[in-house]
Amino acid sequence: MLIGKGRVTVDGEPAHLGQKVDPAIARVEIDGVPLPIAPDLAYYAVYKPVGTVSTADDPQGRPTVVALAPDGPRVYPAGRLDADSEGLMLLTNDGDLTLRVTHPRFGVHKTYVVLVSGVVEPATIRRLTSGVELDDGPAAAVSARVIDRSADTSLVEMTMGEGRKRIVRRLFDAVDHPVQRLVRTSIGPLRDGSLSPGQCRPLTIEEIRALYQAGEEVPDGGRQEG
Repeated sequence: MLIGKGRVTVDGEPAHLGQKVDPAIARVEIDGVPLPIAPDLAYYAVYKPVGTVSTADDPQGRPTVVALAPDGPRVYPAGRLDADSEGLMLLTNDGDLTLRVTHPRFGVHKTYVVLVSGVVEPATIRRLTSGVELDDGPAAAVSARVIDRSADTSLVEMTMGEGRKRIVRRLFDAVDHPVQRLVRTSIGPLRDGSLSPGQCRPLTIEEIRALYQAGEEVPDGGRQEG
């Protein structure tokens, strides 16, 4: 049993059998990973469509990704995708998890499938993963590979460890392969190929714990997602 093995803590202290816990205020952890039992916390996976902005409110009146969440506790985007991009996003009001997912020092990678103009050669993939100088400093993909190509386009899967504004599009612009379509397919261990644009679903306890477990600090820090 987890409690008997000392793997469960309540507010930093080992839990014991029969212990009563107030889910509104207690911090329960299993193997150091928070267990989200507070009734006011909410977690959703959502497929952001093109044209929807990654904010809670928009002064220009554009549709927001937050509006895709069901009624209940107010949630916020954990990170962002530009309006021209689409795919998986996390909506939550758990500030701790949001920090772990968005700040590079926690090492939660994001993966994208990108349709670009032109035929991407192996030398270009090596440039993307070894580093490209941008106007705000060097950037590099954690990994990249061509998964399909035609006479005039390439489909590339790319994993990034940082989220500077429009970083994927700027990387491809720098290697002369403008992006035609960009879809985020995963956030760390979180992925859901069944969601259609505009759809939203609650995360499972297992998915939330997996995201926390994925958010382990990396020693050299990094650029914050923006």
